[in-house]
Amino acid sequence: MRWNRLSVKLMSAVGSASLLAIGIFAWVSITTQRDQLVGEMTRSASQFSDTVKRSTRHAMLENQWEMAFHIMDAIGQQEAVHRVRVFSKEGVILFSSDRREKGQVVDKRAEACYACHAVEQPLERLNVPERARIFGDGKGNRVLGMITPIYNEPTCSRGGCHNPAKSVLGVLDIGLSLSHVDSDIAATTRKTVIFAAAMTFLILCTLGIFLHWRVVGPVSDLLRGTERVAEGDLAYEIPVRAGDEIGLLAVSFNEMTGALQKTKRDLDSLVETLEEQVEDRTKALKEAQDQLIQSEKLASLGKLSASIAHEINNPLAGILTYAKLLTKRLKSAPADPKTLEQVSKSLPMIERETERCSVIVRSLLDFARQREPLLQEVNVNDVIGEALSLLMHQMVIKGISVERHLEDLPAVWADHGQLRQVFVNIAMNACEAMSKGMTLTVNSCLLPDEGMIKIEFSDTGVGISGEDVSKIFDPFFTTKEKGTGLGLSVVYGIIHRHGGRVDIKSQVGKGTSVAVRLPLAREPAQTMTL
Repeated sequence: MRWNRLSVKLMSAVGSASLLAIGIFAWVSITTQRDQLVGEMTRSASQFSDTVKRSTRHAMLENQWEMAFHIMDAIGQQEAVHRVRVFSKEGVILFSSDRREKGQVVDKRAEACYACHAVEQPLERLNVPERARIFGDGKGNRVLGMITPIYNEPTCSRGGCHNPAKSVLGVLDIGLSLSHVDSDIAATTRKTVIFAAAMTFLILCTLGIFLHWRVVGPVSDLLRGTERVAEGDLAYEIPVRAGDEIGLLAVSFNEMTGALQKTKRDLDSLVETLEEQVEDRTKALKEAQDQLIQSEKLASLGKLSASIAHEINNPLAGILTYAKLLTKRLKSAPADPKTLEQVSKSLPMIERETERCSVIVRSLLDFARQREPLLQEVNVNDVIGEALSLLMHQMVIKGISVERHLEDLPAVWADHGQLRQVFVNIAMNACEAMSKGMTLTVNSCLLPDEGMIKIEFSDTGVGISGEDVSKIFDPFFTTKEKGTGLGLSVVYGIIHRHGGRVDIKSQVGKGTSVAVRLPLAREPAQTMTL
């Protein structure tokens, strides 16, 4: 907004101060001139009153009242004279240029009498200012009144017409019109106001030109410079108009942009070399990563080979031992009934250990194949029911109860067979961790904020330690005496390829909870691979 500009604020402040100072000066000047004019008029009125008194003194001494009143009447007809009148000490108007007042009695509280009769004992001697008064004539004009006491002089007493005991014989009251004085004051006031306004305008114009040249212009240059620098033009320089603080600020700004230019050039040079360094480091890092991956593959392969050798070596050792024992016995003695009985007892163990090797190999094949899922719309609750039906006979034998809390769920995009395998593996692990009287709880619910459904299997079995939970999905890791350690690894791989996730929470002695999250049905996209 224009009212928020610096120039407007400075001009408003200086202009207000100038206007106030000039206004005070004009008021003092007008008041002083008015007081001086009124003072001069008061002195003139006193002299004029004294002149009238002296002009009529001889006629009064000769008791020529008509002559005295004629002189006063002639004086009262002048344009500047409002009226001339004489009244006795008792307040009776003896003469007035306004003949209608003759013979009237003046109230002692009137403005002409108040100066002497303000106190109980009338005053006989008054100063000039005390004898003067200003009042209105009823027509809007001001009148300066001047009273002059007529004292009883010895020359008056000798005439026999006045009592010598009287000190004051009467009062001469004249009134002079102040209309011409008021006109002069009004003209002076107008001239002073016009002069004050002209001076204020001249000061504001001079200040505006000065501010524009010395403040607004340089500040606008600084503002324009900051905008150009903000736009990225670091080569822009602000013109230096003067050597004052704003000029020094412009010099500092130019030095700053120069330093920024140098810094930008250094950064650009550094970025160019940095790109080459990043490419070199990236190449070296990729080579190191490839080597690390290869090393991890070899280490994993070695670990896997050792695990397979350990798992298969135990049953094969038993088979080999019993096979050698049978061979030795058959060679050392004929096949008598006792020998045949011993052979018959050893053959089931050989069969059992061979079957164990077969199970290990099948699990290993299932883990290694990890085929892509055949995605279709699947009702998860139906798959849960199928998985529990497959294990129902085993759970009845062990005395394990099942609680189901399954919500009505939308379909998911999944492989029906692989999903059933996941649920069977999880439920089977739960059954193997529980004994008679324990409960398996299965919950399913919708997670609308995540766009997924959640299936949770909770048992009240022995639980898993925190250390073992972190390794539960590792191949061949198991907490069971006769487990292969591949079941949950297969579960993890299947759920991962479906775009879901598996979470396990467990407390030793309280049980384990396995939660599976699967995305809702949608058009099949490229499936996740391990």
